Amino acid sequence: MELRTASSPKDVKHYTTQRLREEFLIPQLFFADEVKLVYSHIDRIITGGVMPVKEVIELKAGEELRTEYFLERREMGVINIGGSGKILVDGREYAVGHKEGMYLGMGVKDIAFASEDAFSPAKFYLNSAPAHTSYPTVLIRPEGEAEEGVVIVKDTNKVELGSLEDSNHRTICKYILPGQVESCQLVMGMTSLEPGSVWNTMPSHTHDRRMEVYLYFDMPEDAFVMHYMGEPTETRHIVVRNEQAVISPSWSIHSGSGSRNYTFIWGMVGENQDFDDMDAVANQELM
Repeated sequence: MELRTASSPKDVKHYTTQRLREEFLIPQLFFADEVKLVYSHIDRIITGGVMPVKEVIELKAGEELRTEYFLERREMGVINIGGSGKILVDGREYAVGHKEGMYLGMGVKDIAFASEDAFSPAKFYLNSAPAHTSYPTVLIRPEGEAEEGVVIVKDTNKVELGSLEDSNHRTICKYILPGQVESCQLVMGMTSLEPGSVWNTMPSHTHDRRMEVYLYFDMPEDAFVMHYMGEPTETRHIVVRNEQAVISPSWSIHSGSGSRNYTFIWGMVGENQDFDDMDAVANQELM
């Protein structure tokens, strides 16, 4: 498990490009038959990737957590951005398809990941946060029929925003949030940009009560996103490529413009779970 410490905005404005990338970019999350985890001191979030190919991969706590098992004091959200896979949770097997997700509550002991096809492996992206109580473990599907242990994303939690004229026509699909999938503090979802649109989260904002992590994907090898961060009057950028993630502190904006359209998963942890609790930044204020 890789450890990242918190950074002050007073220091960050002096960082070089290399230092920005070292502190905030996660350049690779998916390794064959391995678990990659990054533990950030910013709200104690853990960001990770699991790509089982030939093996069934177990999720262990590791020395860093000082616990018997990974979710002894934590909760976790998972979204599969690869081929069809399976998540085994305390002896129960869940089939998790492309862009389907899961919420796993505090107290779940045994977690393992597998792929249906080694030639098209699942890629399980995860966010984990400290928790104080346990909520039910559920499978989350953007579409389909509800059944026991399965939550279908509500139509009210699929929001179409922006326009092609503003280059930000996008659909937000909220996976984990109050009223749909309950959690202690973790909120997760996915935003997809339509062809011809390249801007996300613009006009930009900050939210002092929550930090955020973005995973960018659905991009060809030669595409990229310019991810903008920093205080509104001290902006910086990081070049992000397919299946790379960026850690965004609560004091930082988190916008992006791509060389083409793309998809990203956002995960938030912190003081509250109010999706609309943000401090807007007018375009004229950015520097």
